[in-house]
This record gives sequence, C-alpha cells and structure tokens, in this order.
Amino acid sequence: MAASTVVSSPGKVLLAGGYLVLDPAYSGVVVSTSSRFYTVIAPLPRSPRADADAGPIQIRVRSPQFLEATWLYFVEFDGPDAVRVEPVADVTGSKNKFVHLALQRTLSLAVELKSVGTLQNALAHGLDITIVGDNDFYSQRAQLKARNLPATLESLSKLPAFNKTGVRLQDVHKTGLGSSAALITSLVSGLLLHLNVIPADSFATEGGTAAASEGRKLAHNLAQYVHCLAQGKVGSGFDVSAAVFGSQLYTRFDPAVLEPLMSDSGSSLPLNPIIAPSNSAWDYRAEPFKLPPQTRLMLADVDAGSDTPSLVGKVLKWRKENSEDAKALWDTIDGLNQALSKTLLKLSELAAENSTAYRKAVKYISTIQSVQWLANPNIAGNDNHSALRVVIEAFIEAHNLSEGIRENMRAMGERAGVPIEPPEQTALVDACVSVAGVIGGGVPGAGGYDAIWLLVCDPANCPPEELPSSRVERVWSTYTGKLDVSPLLASESVAKGVHVEALDAVSGLAEVVRAQSQ
Repeated sequence: MAASTVVSSPGKVLLAGGYLVLDPAYSGVVVSTSSRFYTVIAPLPRSPRADADAGPIQIRVRSPQFLEATWLYFVEFDGPDAVRVEPVADVTGSKNKFVHLALQRTLSLAVELKSVGTLQNALAHGLDITIVGDNDFYSQRAQLKARNLPATLESLSKLPAFNKTGVRLQDVHKTGLGSSAALITSLVSGLLLHLNVIPADSFATEGGTAAASEGRKLAHNLAQYVHCLAQGKVGSGFDVSAAVFGSQLYTRFDPAVLEPLMSDSGSSLPLNPIIAPSNSAWDYRAEPFKLPPQTRLMLADVDAGSDTPSLVGKVLKWRKENSEDAKALWDTIDGLNQALSKTLLKLSELAAENSTAYRKAVKYISTIQSVQWLANPNIAGNDNHSALRVVIEAFIEAHNLSEGIRENMRAMGERAGVPIEPPEQTALVDACVSVAGVIGGGVPGAGGYDAIWLLVCDPANCPPEELPSSRVERVWSTYTGKLDVSPLLASESVAKGVHVEALDAVSGLAEVVRAQSQ
C-alpha cells in the first residue's frame, strides 16, 4: 500500500443558521465532527496477462460497510482532450451516482488542467478505491441490539471501526452528519492529490478561506459542484464547506456560479473556467470557528425521521408569502446567531488570557445548573473574583443566546406550519439543558425529529461519573418521553476539514482495506 493516497473529510453539525444559511445575506455556525469519511486510493494491481493492449483503464470502488457495494468503471479517452468514465453493469445492477459523477468530473478537470497523456500515466492500469465512513454516520441501533448492548457511548466504543451495516447503501438509516458531502469531498480531494492535479501540500495549511491553499479551494469548488449535480439542485453548500475547511461561520456562494454546469448541456462545457478558485463568482466565506476549550459537543440520533426537503420547501414558501414578517424574524435570528458565534470565540480568548480563571470557571459551572451560575454572592459581588466572573458571564451569555435562537426558530416553525422544534424535541432539549454543566443545545440544521446537539462543560481532571456528559447520558438512557434517544460518539474535529492521513494511523482502516484486497 506504499503508493496509496488516504484522505479524510469530516461530517457537520449546523448549530445555528438553519434555513437562513440558504440566503447569502445570512451566515451559519457550522461545527465539523470528529467522525470522518475516508477515501483510500491505490494503483489497481496489474493482471498477469496485462500488456499494452489489455483493454481500458479500470477504476474499482468499494464500500465494504454495505452489501452489494462494489462498482467498476472503465475510463475511455475520446481524442486529445476528453475523457469518459463508464460504469460496468454487474449482476446486482447496483449504481452509485455520487461516486460516478465524482470520478467523471474530477478526471475531466484533470484532463483540462494537465493533459490526456499525463492523466493516463497517473492512472496507470487503474485505481482501486475504498471508501468508508465512521460509525456515527449510520444508526448503530441494530448493531447494538444484536450484541445486547445498551445505547450508550461506552457501547458504541466497543463496536468495530467502520462497522458493517448489514444492508445495501440505499437502505441504511443515516444520522444526519452529512455523509454524502463528506464522502464526495474525501473522494474528490483524494483523486486530485493522487492524480497530481493539485500539489501534495495542498491540505497542509488549515483555517478558513483566507488561509486556504489554491488546491484546497479547488477541491471545495469541485466537491460543491459534484454534490449539487448528484443531488439535482444547488443547495446551501455548508456541509461540503465544513468537509473542506472544518468548523466555520459559513456564508454561501451565489448559486448562479454553477448554473451553466447544472443544465443538460453543462457536461460538454469546460470545467476549469467555472470551477477555478480564480473565478470571482465563488463568493462564499468560511471564517474559522472553534468551540471553547474544556467544552464538548454532544450529539444524539433521535429515532423519528424528518423529511428535510419538505420542511425547507414549506419554510421558503412561507417566507415568500410573508416577506416583511419573515425578514424581521430572520434578522432577529441572524443577530442571535452572530452573537453566539462571537461569544463562543470570546470564551477561547478568555481561556488564552487567563487560563487559571477559565479552568476554575468551567469546573465551578460544571457542578450546577445554568440558572445558578452567578447565584453565589462570593463570585457575583467579589472583586477578587472579577476574572472568574467575566468567564462565567460569557458562558451565561452563550446559554441565553442559544435559548433565544431556539425560541425564535420555534416561532418560525409555528408561522410556517413546520415542526422545526416539535414539542417532543422541546421537552427533550429542555430536560438536557437543565442538567448541571450544560451550556446550551438545540435541534440542528433544518430541525425536525432527527437529532439534537448539546454543548456541555468538559472540565479537566474530573472523575468520569461527575462529568456533565455523564449526566446527560443518564438523561438520554432513562428518558421516558415519546422519542428514542441514541448517542453519537462524535465531538468537534481537531483536524480542520480535509486531512491527508497515514493508512496505519487510522484505527481499523488498514484492516478494512487489506481485507478488501484479498
């Protein structure tokens, strides 16, 4: 596997900015997850009978977590400046539009930026590609049940890495972490690297768009295009942006940039003039963001699905029919979203300025409910504790802002006739937010019944059973409401966006790839 290229991309959670993120006038607070998709690209072994006329170049793509998930493609060159990637039919009839389009468009761009001859040399006899996602991307309820394990973080940690789902790809229950965006981003980025379309150090620097290399920006634009093409529409793009750049304050690009390539005739147009980072029509912004130190993002899969396109359609219809009312509400929500982002970033600054006061503040508020964080007169009125009080006040501000966002998102749902935060979810999130050491929470993205997120204190040197996350887990495991809550292992990603990996450094990855190669 010495010649293999291994690239990963994270999932996403839209903490704030649901619906608003569709409009470039507004932004969204996006956190990238520690749960990632991995693409491993290796040269396809040469057949013993292979010679110069052994037939077309082949690309084999496998997703070993699913049944009937191997796809074979032939690469055909049409003249000096065109390439086609044709799927080879198999007995299962299985197709993967996302993978096919990623291969076709990335190879087409490679021909434009390099040449047919250069691409042929880079492909050699073909490519052997393995794609896997961390377990969090798919519901593990059935796997836990089969092992007689309760739905806890400890149980999830006992499951094999890249656990087999036991179903076909189209039948899997997803958890809403942005699996298709993470998959496409890791595949496109891996191909661009492996085929030498972008420099080997393209993903060495991290940060938002301001710090990104041209290679990272090219991977972003191409992944956005492929993802939109596969979905048949130009979405907000925050999920792909999170997969490329990591946690961020995201402002979308003008959909018009991709319109020429989305039509039926778009496949015959040159890609680079539109996809290139030098095209000023790519006016998105990804401003770096991170959660405060000694806090932890907690996510839970809720077993009651929502039809996100249906929710979005109804909200946009309400907005169009009630433009003044909608604008006033969206402006209010945007102000709260922006303030939440700034407050959380301010907490990181406070931690850097006075690590002792910050550590003490986190340890203190971890033991009591948010309503009591400044109830102690020794802290509230004692100048000797002013640094401690400043930190606690910032955490209170973050709590109040997150609750304000929830309140206004519920109001939007009521006006649009859409369950953005349905009563069952309100009861669950309220129960969690009332736990000692919980800063805030909500229903991510477009809302509905799919999931919840929480931001909790995670103090250093604290006994595990006394951690706020342990208290939250006890709420989830004993919750008697109408919803079935199952935790996810994901936290915020340390690596920012696309990351080049060493095969043996990712637990379980080498074993999965080598098992596929036998």
